[in-house]
Amino acid sequence: MEQKIALVTGANKGIGYEVAAQLVAKNFHVFVGARNEKAGREAAMEIGNGATFLNIDVADEKSIRAAAAGFAKLADHLDVLINNAGILMENDESVLTITPAMLETTLRTNTLSPLLVAQAFRPMLQKSSGPRIVNVSSGSGQLTDGADGWAPAYSISKTALNGITVQLASALPGFSVNSVCPGWVRTDMGGSDATRSVEQGAAGIVWLAVDAPQNLTGKFLRDRKVIPW
Repeated sequence: MEQKIALVTGANKGIGYEVAAQLVAKNFHVFVGARNEKAGREAAMEIGNGATFLNIDVADEKSIRAAAAGFAKLADHLDVLINNAGILMENDESVLTITPAMLETTLRTNTLSPLLVAQAFRPMLQKSSGPRIVNVSSGSGQLTDGADGWAPAYSISKTALNGITVQLASALPGFSVNSVCPGWVRTDMGGSDATRSVEQGAAGIVWLAVDAPQNLTGKFLRDRKVIPW
């Protein structure tokens, strides 16, 4: 039986690291995607056998293309792409004061990069018998109950990421393409007061990557349940 292969971006720490470690424990070979080579290689070594570092800066289109080319030399297919890398910039406090540069930078990493990575790795995903794309989003991007004013650039980027998700699901029949809210997780981004551990935050992502029905696609989920966005 062919070993499943996954790529997790932003996997040198936090939720991405935990997702990569859990997938290796499920006998996946996981490519630990990170822009910081030292941190990425250390993370792959800590995770152990079954983890391989892949240098990728998701905010840089050339880096994405180079990573896809490098990946193709190391593997013959890709089963799961997890777009986890994301940023929350300082001073993202009010929609009335965020600068164009702040919004553009946030959108490039949180919204545009998952699309570009999906485009670049699509040929390898198409070689899988059950290709999956999981986009790590956020409840802060939900429109259903209205915005609460928190981190508007970040929240807008996650709303748009959910839009990217449904477009990819429509364009990729046979793929399972979903976005997921991990909840408020104790990471560098979430802070120490967050209500969830990284293990809890990773659980829903890993479920979508491994056990969710293949025909579940174009949805936004939290704790294995479809939620409105």
